[in-house]
Amino acid sequence: MSQFIPRTLDSHLRQLAEWFPVVSLTGPRQSGKSTLAKRSFPDFSYVTLEDPQTRAAALDDPVSFIRNRPDRLIIDEAQYAPDLFSMVQVVSDERGRAGQYVLTGSQNFLLMKSIGQSLAGRVGVAKLLPLAFRELVDAGFAAATRGDADSFAVKGGYPRLYSGGIPPEAYFPSYVDTYVERDVVGLLDVRQKAEFHRMLMVCAQNAGNLLNLTALARETGVSLPTVKSWLSILESSYLVFLLRPYHTNARKRLTKAPKLYFHDTGLLCHLLRIGGVEQLVEHPAFGAVFENLVVAETQKRHLNEGKQPDLCFYRDDSKREIDLLDLTDSTNVQAIEVKSSRTYHDKYARQMNSVCSELGIDSAHRCVVARVESSYNAKDCTVMSAEDWLMR
Repeated sequence: MSQFIPRTLDSHLRQLAEWFPVVSLTGPRQSGKSTLAKRSFPDFSYVTLEDPQTRAAALDDPVSFIRNRPDRLIIDEAQYAPDLFSMVQVVSDERGRAGQYVLTGSQNFLLMKSIGQSLAGRVGVAKLLPLAFRELVDAGFAAATRGDADSFAVKGGYPRLYSGGIPPEAYFPSYVDTYVERDVVGLLDVRQKAEFHRMLMVCAQNAGNLLNLTALARETGVSLPTVKSWLSILESSYLVFLLRPYHTNARKRLTKAPKLYFHDTGLLCHLLRIGGVEQLVEHPAFGAVFENLVVAETQKRHLNEGKQPDLCFYRDDSKREIDLLDLTDSTNVQAIEVKSSRTYHDKYARQMNSVCSELGIDSAHRCVVARVESSYNAKDCTVMSAEDWLMR
């Protein structure tokens, strides 16, 4: 029997239902949305539009589909029947109270398009990404000791890897095939399956790098407009995300291209054919994977707390770079440099300290995250172990 792993987002999700008539819960396929929705709202009825007959009923007669069901309802994969959203609006307005519907979906673009057309101002929005390191530690699946961050980077956070005990080498090929067949080809009408698979591989090889759409198109073997469209699909289905560059009104020339990351490093490692910690630490992409882990888990922490992450990186024409600037709390802006080394050297913080002095970021808010055994205060910054950073 699968084990339920408590999710940090639960309390925020319940709070949204006290404020809004409709709650939207999006996230990648198999991130645990259905399980969390049913756990957070046990007194709600549940339907899923993954079921062909249920979907047909919703498409054929959306009025009856909504009016013939209870006034507290979870509609799973709601994007499959866009006409339902208008009826949800009508009925929820008639009742005039909070906590009526929970709509989940694994295609953010389609779901939010329908919400924007019919439910603007009536919806509390939450995003559920795969399990965070801290959620697994709290559930007893790992201990915050040296080496666990490496194991987590390879395995990733998809719940069935833990609750169902599925080995990553069995889970991820099926996940990718299902994603491409059901979401990409079927729902979004992408016909070039082999090329789309190639696009995924090329994105993995460029994780942590500046986004170069022309190079992606060339390496994938498709046109530039196609690669732009496919990248949008990967973003809206929560496989990849773009980290924007820092912008300022100063005259200093700053990089304008975003950086490409994966929401889950387990999937990233699978696409890079990394099958274990030993392979990871010897792989040429180890630094990029570790950086991806720190950035993705920082984003995940804010989302799990119900906050909209405001993250970026810094790079100027002098090639000075800070891997991550966390602007989410404007009173506590943080600068983070990420190093995969097990040993800290003062040179790791040199560029960060130079830039932070210009940006007005206090030394107390400067951090180097590395694979050191324990965290400590160094000159002009904090050195934090990967596990301590992921456990924040």
